[in-house]
Amino acid sequence: MKREYLKKATLTSQSGASDVHDTVQTILDTIEAGGDAAAMEYAAKFDKYDGPVLLSAEDIAAASAKVPQKLKDDIAFAHDNVRRFAEAQKETMHDVELEIVPGLVAGQKAIPCQAAGCYIPGGRYSHIASAIMTVTTASVAGCKHIVACSPPRPGEGIAPAIIHTANLCGATQILSMGGVQGVAAMTFGLFGLPKADILVGPGNQFVAEAKRILFGRVGIDMIAGPTDSLILADETADPFIVATDLVGQAEHGYNSPVWLVTDNRPLAEKVMELVPGLIADLPELNRKNAEAAWRDYAEVIVCANREDMAATSDEYAPEHLTVQAKDLDWWLNRLQCYGSLFLGEETTVAFGDKASGTNHVLPTSQSAKYTGGLSVHKYMKIVTWQRATRDGAKPVAEATARISRLEGMEGHARTADARLHKYFPDETFDLSGVE
Repeated sequence: MKREYLKKATLTSQSGASDVHDTVQTILDTIEAGGDAAAMEYAAKFDKYDGPVLLSAEDIAAASAKVPQKLKDDIAFAHDNVRRFAEAQKETMHDVELEIVPGLVAGQKAIPCQAAGCYIPGGRYSHIASAIMTVTTASVAGCKHIVACSPPRPGEGIAPAIIHTANLCGATQILSMGGVQGVAAMTFGLFGLPKADILVGPGNQFVAEAKRILFGRVGIDMIAGPTDSLILADETADPFIVATDLVGQAEHGYNSPVWLVTDNRPLAEKVMELVPGLIADLPELNRKNAEAAWRDYAEVIVCANREDMAATSDEYAPEHLTVQAKDLDWWLNRLQCYGSLFLGEETTVAFGDKASGTNHVLPTSQSAKYTGGLSVHKYMKIVTWQRATRDGAKPVAEATARISRLEGMEGHARTADARLHKYFPDETFDLSGVE
């Protein structure tokens, strides 16, 4: 497979990453030992906030009253789309019952986690969409306790739009606490909260590390790195649209990779010509992020043909994958590794990020090779069960006894023996397990 890099990344998404493990571990250990008081101390230190931790119905109503009706309408529109898509996903999960052999029936059940902790980034911006994506899916899955946790602004608290959204989407409690201390509060069941069974939602490197450390003790959606996006484009693509989409994703952060893969060199060159001007036109903070991401992490790759383009994309396994090329069905059937796929110019990653219905909590750093994004399925446990008649148990017990003895597990074998001797006392069985 031949690739020509018109632009090559000088850094990777892990370059320059500080080791935050020790800091996060210390905070978690301190809060676990010190409980509510320790969490409040960290909230005062990092959030500069000493208001109510758990919001009351009156607090929620007051915040909702501050949200303009037009924004409420947009939030309701996005929530409805995400809810309906999540409900359709849930319908794909069915309880199963199968007679394995005559008299032996086995099955599976899908059972939701009881308590979900949804982390919603806050601070400078109101991450409304993250509230929609995390809380709505937990609600549709059937979680009984859903805690929405978000960093408060100093002296103000959580942004009113986040409070309104979390409540609309089904949060049973809203926790005004950010960072590692917020994650710890949900995990350890502080402030009278139920201990979380699963933690979901994006966050900064400290939140991501806290989830990594706590994984196993609680479930998590995924271990997330910097967001990344790849565009596959052929000669039919509009260079301005392609460039705009690349810049739109580069503004996420200084280390957010964006990649263009094409089989058309003139398109690639035109996109590279357009990008700097589009970045320069952004507001200051967005511009700084996009400049650094484009300078240090972006790549522009020219491939020989569309098969090479698809193979390159699968190797990169992007979080977001956009196709702006002819024959979209071919791409849909061919592509294998991505978090979420956007087919055609008429859709874009921002639609999925905010309002179209699919989830924006997605696998990064090539983890799309083995997992998908957040969905109702992440909150569901697939458990199995079985029952048998005595006749149905007979051949299974015989096989179990012999296999167990061959493996050297005599205790296992004797649980099968006991049933055979009880149920069929007049029969003789060869249960030796000898090879």
